Amino acid sequence: MGESLVVCDVAEDLVEKLRKFRFRKETNNAAIIMKIDKDKQLVVLDEEHEGISPDELKDELPERQPRYPSCAYQHEDGRVSYPLCFIFSSPVGCKPEQQMMYAGSKNKLVQTAELTKVFEIRNTEDLTEEWLREKLGFFH
Repeated sequence: MGESLVVCDVAEDLVEKLRKFRFRKETNNAAIIMKIDKDKQLVVLDEEHEGISPDELKDELPERQPRYPSCAYQHEDGRVSYPLCFIFSSPVGCKPEQQMMYAGSKNKLVQTAELTKVFEIRNTEDLTEEWLREKLGFFH
């Protein structure tokens, strides 16, 4: 292992976007998907979705590349989960250097964006409404 672990910074515009996302007024399910720009060594915005369910979100995640989806989630009783749910998606089969870069940068992103509900999945198929509800049940 000749390469040292790279911890990426978080793009300023992404920090601002996450802050606005957390305090948004809409109550629908929504998601921001973040990725690492390897050349710039920055966590940047990949995609943004409004009105997306956890089951639909899973279809937006690449099967063989890590991502950081973050979502606002509306419970069945109408309450919306704030602060955001942050999910580290690191599917089996990713390149080891990619996994290390994402894993190494996760804590920096969590701290920078002040995320408190942090979960991890190793298989994008695991990201379901039921899984998320179960994870969030811990916070009641």
